[in-house]
Amino acid sequence: MTESNWVMLGTIFLYLIATVLIGVFCSKKNHSDAGDFYLGGRKLGPLVTAMSAEASDMSSWLLMGLPGVAYFTGLANAFWTALGLAIGTYLNWLIVAKRLRRYSEVAGNSITVPEFFSRRYHDHKNILMCIAAVVILVFFVPYTASGFAAIGKLFHSLFGWDYMTAVVLGAVFIVMYTVLGGFLAVSLTDLIQSIVMTVALVAVLVFGIHTAGGWDMVCQNANEVAGYLSLTSTGNIMTGETAPYSFLSIISTLAWGLGYFGMPHILLRFMAIEDERKLKTSRRIGSIWVIISMVVAITIGLVGYAMSRTGAIVTLESGSAAEAIIVKIADLLGKYGVGAAILAGLVLAGILASTMSTADSQLLAASSSVSENLVKDVFGVKLSHKKTLLIARLTVVAVAVIAVFLARDPASSVFGIVSFAWAGFGAAFGPVVLFALFWKRSNMWGALAGMLSGGVMVFVWKYLVRPMGGVWDLYELLPAFLVASAAIVVVSLCTKAPERSITEEFEQVAAMK
Repeated sequence: MTESNWVMLGTIFLYLIATVLIGVFCSKKNHSDAGDFYLGGRKLGPLVTAMSAEASDMSSWLLMGLPGVAYFTGLANAFWTALGLAIGTYLNWLIVAKRLRRYSEVAGNSITVPEFFSRRYHDHKNILMCIAAVVILVFFVPYTASGFAAIGKLFHSLFGWDYMTAVVLGAVFIVMYTVLGGFLAVSLTDLIQSIVMTVALVAVLVFGIHTAGGWDMVCQNANEVAGYLSLTSTGNIMTGETAPYSFLSIISTLAWGLGYFGMPHILLRFMAIEDERKLKTSRRIGSIWVIISMVVAITIGLVGYAMSRTGAIVTLESGSAAEAIIVKIADLLGKYGVGAAILAGLVLAGILASTMSTADSQLLAASSSVSENLVKDVFGVKLSHKKTLLIARLTVVAVAVIAVFLARDPASSVFGIVSFAWAGFGAAFGPVVLFALFWKRSNMWGALAGMLSGGVMVFVWKYLVRPMGGVWDLYELLPAFLVASAAIVVVSLCTKAPERSITEEFEQVAAMK
């Protein structure tokens, strides 16, 4: 490796060591029970709540998937996706966060999303909890695998490392601080990772525009590809062909925002804040950061194309290869001296941060669904606090091992995997969360019908309906979300109304000021 590569690698290594030290620090905190390990004792401040929620949300998709889509096909797909996510982010903070924080405490002081579902509807047999835990495992394991794959691609394309070796090493560091520090370590590292991600985005954008010859050259190169800067058509940098981006496609893409209502790792942040009155501050911080970050990420994709036209970087000839655009720019930046190499190392650490901030939260959520919801609540295994924490940590390791196995294909698309998992959670959990919080007449059977129909419809639409094309070519989240919502309403109305004790809890939460 070159000297600049060694400097970049050293910067990345120091960053990884820092995350592990945070885990060690948090392990000294009070982890006397599962509530501390999985929810940080509900003691998060507004800044940590906001930035850990959004950092865990954005994942490697922000620094790799979104710029890659913008680079290869132009503005339309990336813009409408980002707009849907921005709207979804704001609405989730506005209408769900405070209500869920209150209701999760009233409903048996629930510390996981599956537990909240069962306690909300007084599901004494824990049927909802069991199904929800299985949903989390089904969709979170491949989601985590996409993050590990992003780490492998990063080190393989930049340093020539063996892909699987890089995947395993990245997984080891994430598992170390997650196992040591639990939710508190994950939240604190997510805050730091959001800062590193911000530095990475700004550094790449400024350097990229300068290298491309200025903003005017960026725009000039983009305009040479038909449809590249249009919001109603897409371009293709390899063929020069355009394709219409119809109103139906816009609605389908905007539907990404619906996914927020069902993301367990984001919902947990709402449940964990210490003072619900500070959620307004968290909402403002998180929403502004998300909007700015996505705008910069899309712009980096367009700048990257201009850089490839000038010969500064090689042209990336497929959508999957385009996801490495920020890596290529960072590699070029690192060749301008030691100081630039350190900055490039921070950019690459930012890519790792975006991956790690999501993977750690997913590992923790998957772990809680197994140790807390399945082992203790569904199967009724009696465990001491010490054994509960041991099983929680062993589950984190087991889920990571499975995710590493699934990440073994270097040709997999980060954007594609994330979009499918996002749809799964959005459809299976999103409608259930909204109806549980805001409709008093909803009952356990309606929630169960919504969860199952939403999860199943994601698979049906993705693999059976959407391939038919035409009007059926919709992002699977939208039809699955609508089917799940209809199922909740119809089944709830066709079955027995909730018991008085359930509606009294609902009224208690609704009356809180």
